Amino acid sequence: MPHPTTHSDRSLEHRAATVRRVREGTGFLVAAALRRLDEELAWYRELQAEDRSYVGLVAQSGIASFVTWFADPSAPPSGVGEMFAAAPRELTQSISLQQALQLVRLMVDVVETHSDQIAGPGAEREVREAVLRYSREVAFSAAEVYARAAELRGAWDARLEALVVDALVRGDREAESDDSIRSRVSALGWTSRGQALVMVGSTPGGLDELHTADLRRAARRAAGDALVGIHGDRVVLVLGGEGDLVTAATSLLPRFGPGSVVIGEVVASIADASRSAASALAGLAAAPAWPQAPRPVLADDLLPERVLIGDDAARRTLVDVAYRPLEAASGAVLETLSAYLGAGRSLEAAARQLYVHPNTVRYRLRKVSEITGWDPLDARESFVLQVALALGQLA
Repeated sequence: MPHPTTHSDRSLEHRAATVRRVREGTGFLVAAALRRLDEELAWYRELQAEDRSYVGLVAQSGIASFVTWFADPSAPPSGVGEMFAAAPRELTQSISLQQALQLVRLMVDVVETHSDQIAGPGAEREVREAVLRYSREVAFSAAEVYARAAELRGAWDARLEALVVDALVRGDREAESDDSIRSRVSALGWTSRGQALVMVGSTPGGLDELHTADLRRAARRAAGDALVGIHGDRVVLVLGGEGDLVTAATSLLPRFGPGSVVIGEVVASIADASRSAASALAGLAAAPAWPQAPRPVLADDLLPERVLIGDDAARRTLVDVAYRPLEAASGAVLETLSAYLGAGRSLEAAARQLYVHPNTVRYRLRKVSEITGWDPLDARESFVLQVALALGQLA
């Protein structure tokens, strides 16, 4: 004779019917989720078509994974990790973690809203509780995916940043290509607005990854754009932006270790930063020849010392900005400067040599200052002019 139907049997049959109805409703839930994505999430509508399709795959995978787990809730939620694997890793750069969690909340709401349609009679509460439990797992999974992507992206960014700074320091021809350098720094978040300069100095004690990241954040607050490179015991800091970069660089002085800190020339853009790096590094090598140099010191203030270590760029600069303009000027300013320097920086001795009044010598020296920007009456600046004069005469 047949066994009587027990309460347990009826529960199993009811559960099986609910699972079957939920499975049959998968397509309906996916369609409802995709429709609400387009209706309610503005950021989804603004994505490129390819990224929208990947977000749709994530939503479809999430709902399908819920249905699979709902069939056996005693097991750990299956397919949660694979939910975001349905889309390429680059999708984590197109949508933020906050947007991904909005997607999760939308899927939960879709299942809750339609629970009475996909569940069997009396099973609506069971479906709603299941989807809430499942959504918590999905949220944790999303956070894990984004944390892993951030870690990988951080490691990649660090390698790319090191390559860019190293190329600028070496003055690679590839680094001097506008397209090459701009494409690389844009991947690091460089805005490419405004000018650029390079600042070099010694590393402070214990400059590990954490302190390097802190220096990068401080530099970006000061200037807008920043790259940090560690070369042995030296810090190479590349700054960019539309403000006063020299003032921004000076504000970062406490971030460097002891010794000279040199600020390279300001250049038009990051594509020209190798020139600024060359001047800064040459200045750092030459700085010991000027013990009284300020800290930080501009690379252009170390032109004579850079000439002494064989810096051709410094030699050309002194000839071009000092000797040539004086040579082309009227009023015997070059002759007067030469006489003044040759007479031990004495106005009276230079006047006697030139057969003019000392006031005439003083007037012509003021013209030298106006033409070159260096004042012959200042001890340091007269030394710069004397080196420029010697270089011009050799040339």
